[in-house]
Amino acid sequence: MHGPSTDWKKDYSSPLKELFGKWFFILYSIVYASFIIISVVSPSLMATDVGSINVAIAYGFLLIIIAIVLAFAYNHFCTRAEEMMQPEDEEEVI
Repeated sequence: MHGPSTDWKKDYSSPLKELFGKWFFILYSIVYASFIIISVVSPSLMATDVGSINVAIAYGFLLIIIAIVLAFAYNHFCTRAEEMMQPEDEEEVI
């Protein structure tokens, strides 16, 4: 048997990262739920053409783009939180 390959220190930013994750999840859930509600309530709106595609396809691509942007934003904010909240001389290993 062998031990962990890296030394993991205590993560002081974990509560903040959890908060970021919850807010981003809620934000994405609202956008996704609006897509579902519009599809159920007004399917004719989703069938409306926008250029060469319809609203449903455009909204679907928008959902994918929003998910990617939120993932990058989450990574950015969590990395900054770790840099700001981690003490310089932390020696505690979990």
